[in-house]
Amino acid sequence: MATAIVFDSGVGGLSVFDGIAAARPGLRLFYVADNAYFPYGTKEEGALVARVRGLLTELAERLHPDLVVIACNTASTVALPAVREALAVPIVGTVPAIKPAAQTSITRTIGLLGTPGTVRRQYTQALIDEFAPDCAVLRHGSAELVELAEQKLRGEAIAPATIKRALAGLFDQPDGERIDTVVLACTHFPLLAAELAAAAPRPLHWIDSGAAIARRVAALLDVNVAITTADTPPRHRAIFTAPTAAVEKLRAALLLRRLEEIETIDL
Repeated sequence: MATAIVFDSGVGGLSVFDGIAAARPGLRLFYVADNAYFPYGTKEEGALVARVRGLLTELAERLHPDLVVIACNTASTVALPAVREALAVPIVGTVPAIKPAAQTSITRTIGLLGTPGTVRRQYTQALIDEFAPDCAVLRHGSAELVELAEQKLRGEAIAPATIKRALAGLFDQPDGERIDTVVLACTHFPLLAAELAAAAPRPLHWIDSGAAIARRVAALLDVNVAITTADTPPRHRAIFTAPTAAVEKLRAALLLRRLEEIETIDL
């Protein structure tokens, strides 16, 4: 059975996990959350590169995956080359969906919503220069939305006012009223899709990289598209790097995704 690691600092990568699991139900997935180092979006680049490269090297030696998905925009924009150099298996990164957003926008004004680190990095600017040179791209980095997504998956209530406050940093900018398309440049944010749409000042196109990643994984791995009724879908495994109380609160959300094996490893 083919296997893949889906890696993030927290539970945001579950938005990517969901797309891969739906597209390739015969693929066994290891969901790895580096919650000991969470959140990634506020970390210094050099330390983050070393952390991600070291963790994924160790995990690859332990789990022997056929493929690794870095389901984190922040980690991908800084550590993808280093990880590809360190590992022999295919590495799929997650980068802001600037190209499809530019293809979608009518007003040519795009909102870029990510972590503080992702929205300011040169990698992100290079994507804008290449794929959206004729668009105004308004950026906002929100660490608060990352925390809110984590809270939601723990089953905790989220006040609508907190979402609206987090979005104000994007829409209250000059020309914010012209935004018609928003790039969710953090894998945590699609987990808040309903809340974001409800708090937005008007209907918008919300775009993330989840579907594109699932297609890329499918292209790289020869894994069945569908499972017959006689087959049993694989049991997936969730791995955390810190034994926190929050992990237990995530159990229901993990079990919904057939992440039936839940463990903590010291890395």
